[in-house]
Amino acid sequence: MKRFFIISALIACILIAGCTTSQTQGKGTLQFSSSPEGAQIYLDNQYDGTTPSTLSGVSAGTHTLEFRYQGYQSWTSNITVTTGTSTYYAALTPITTQTVQPTTAAVASTTQAPTSGALPTITIQAAQKTMILGNSQVFTGSCTGSDTVILYLSGPGAYTNGVQIAQVPVSVINTWNYTWNPGYRIISGSYTMIALDKTKTVSATAPFSVVGGGTVSIIATPIAVSQGGTVTFFGQCSTGAGSVTLTLYGPGQLASGIQIATLSLNPDNTYSYTYTFDISRPAGTYTMTVNDQQHTASASTNVQVSG
Repeated sequence: MKRFFIISALIACILIAGCTTSQTQGKGTLQFSSSPEGAQIYLDNQYDGTTPSTLSGVSAGTHTLEFRYQGYQSWTSNITVTTGTSTYYAALTPITTQTVQPTTAAVASTTQAPTSGALPTITIQAAQKTMILGNSQVFTGSCTGSDTVILYLSGPGAYTNGVQIAQVPVSVINTWNYTWNPGYRIISGSYTMIALDKTKTVSATAPFSVVGGGTVSIIATPIAVSQGGTVTFFGQCSTGAGSVTLTLYGPGQLASGIQIATLSLNPDNTYSYTYTFDISRPAGTYTMTVNDQQHTASASTNVQVSG
């Protein structure tokens, strides 16, 4: 009988552990903050405390988030919850002031009327308008009225809802700088780095793009023509670049290659180009190479030209 109770207890523990594991799968943790603090948090129209606050066990998927504070306009956003921890911040606008549109869906930053004294000032610049995947990006700027700059990043993938990147000290001459080195953990696309003072009263933004991490392709049709014949080259680029470059290699003077065209990509990231081989070109094998704008990826195809 004693053995029976021990076995029953073990089975119950296993079942409880299994239920606990299944309940935590597909859940996310949300961290909320606002300016001013103490805003009421409503997730899917259900009250969930006041800011600052952390809410765990939120089901993955799309939800509606709202911050409410008496005397301020409510802030609402549709958010996508994933496994892991996400941060959401909103600077609420007093009802008596003019509405300023949020900087992003996740980091709604606006300039508030000061209660006393002058507003802080802040600036931000990105060293590269176009950043190649795997490289670093340097942000610099100035800040008065605050000894700390808070950086948020908005963009594709994990940064869709905005993520706090760093808190950077301001120097005695009111300047600051930060080097962001994400490696290959990001995807290509358009990003915005948002700088706020430590009270999150004022903000400035620096948009930039990331390219790389994809491929380019090229196809020739037909693959064999006579001298003076026409060939169409087409393909696709998924590196995030806005254009591609075609370079032709072949016998004689084309041994070292000659740039033929720079083509803007279509909305679906495809391109097409028709090239006529001059009748003066010697017969032989020609190679057309395509590179994305920042030369992060390339591809080639051959065309046989007969006399």
